Amino acid sequence: MADRVTVIGWDGSPLTGAATAALSAATLVAGAAHHLALPEVPAHAERIRLGSIDLAARRIAGHRGSAVVLADGDPGFFGVVRNLRAPVHGLEVEVVPAVSSVATAFARAGMPWEDARIVVAHPRTLRRAVNVCRAHHKVAVLTSPGAGPAELALLLEGVHRTFVVCEELGTAREQVSVVTSERAADHVWRDPNVVIVIGGGSEPQAAGAWIAGHDPGGPRGVRGWALPPEMYPPDPRGTGGEGESPELRAAQLALLGPRTGDLLWDIGSGGGALAVEAARFGAAVLAVDSDPAACARTAAAARVFGVQIQVVEGRAPQVLERLPEPDVVRIGGGGAAVVTAVTERRPERIVTHASTRDEAETLGAALTGHGYAVRCSLLQSVELDTSAWSERERSVVFLLSAVRSDLAP
Repeated sequence: MADRVTVIGWDGSPLTGAATAALSAATLVAGAAHHLALPEVPAHAERIRLGSIDLAARRIAGHRGSAVVLADGDPGFFGVVRNLRAPVHGLEVEVVPAVSSVATAFARAGMPWEDARIVVAHPRTLRRAVNVCRAHHKVAVLTSPGAGPAELALLLEGVHRTFVVCEELGTAREQVSVVTSERAADHVWRDPNVVIVIGGGSEPQAAGAWIAGHDPGGPRGVRGWALPPEMYPPDPRGTGGEGESPELRAAQLALLGPRTGDLLWDIGSGGGALAVEAARFGAAVLAVDSDPAACARTAAAARVFGVQIQVVEGRAPQVLERLPEPDVVRIGGGGAAVVTAVTERRPERIVTHASTRDEAETLGAALTGHGYAVRCSLLQSVELDTSAWSERERSVVFLLSAVRSDLAP
């Protein structure tokens, strides 16, 4: 095993004394081509072009002497330190950090970033990174070949965002460009780059902020979920607020488990209560309804709670054909035809409900026949008037939950 392993972060600034001393004693140096070209790299040292971290770690583990690994930015932040310290390699490392590329990107943009979400986009995680950009106002994306600004923009189709694209930070070729997401897809961007994705309403106020990324208390300081109907904008036609009971909504959300990186379809979104609460959990949400008034209420609810929701006016199942792939789906109506159309997109989980047993059996058969494991519960809730402890309203509904068969326990 190498006598000493030092990981040096590089941000384009002159190397520190500690970094220079470690390099001068190195008998093996690993890094990208621009790292290995630095004048401080000893001519006598063995050089490894850093491609696969695992391969490099094995070479370092078998080396006798002092090894140095050079990496862009802060190597402890989504960097090589975690891979090198993995138990399979058994390497203990010393770290000489540098300014992270995310911090540099926000500095170039002149923006604060304690309220930003930070994601890594690889071809295999690109869709989830895009979902975070759909759901949040400020996101920094550490890109990779095949998952860069153009690919982000293409998957964000229909969602307007501003991109601050920072190419080759810390080098003589550094360039910062501000473009709309629609225009970003038409450009060829140089690697490496960091993209700051901004949009979807005014910037949240961070006065009194105490935690990075987001406030776990939720936007607008509202505590709790499955909120009562009066918390949501009323229907101007006089039919009240959100039509479904909070108890049903709570059960649906619990079964779906929407989370950061997910895309939830809320089909038949009504007044938008479930869509809003899924967005408060951090999921990206597409709220679909054929009623223009319902779409307007959903958009208003999103503004009230300060969350990002893409509202799609159209009739299911036809409108579903042009929507991006969902992770979880709530079906508020439309019958077996909509259920079948949703199953063809293979989300992980689906919830729907029925008012009669015959309808529940029809929906359950459609789900089971298309490769889902189905459970059904009869939910009854009774709201009481606590002034007289008398029954005010009763709700009875069949709740169906479905998990894709390959994921079912």
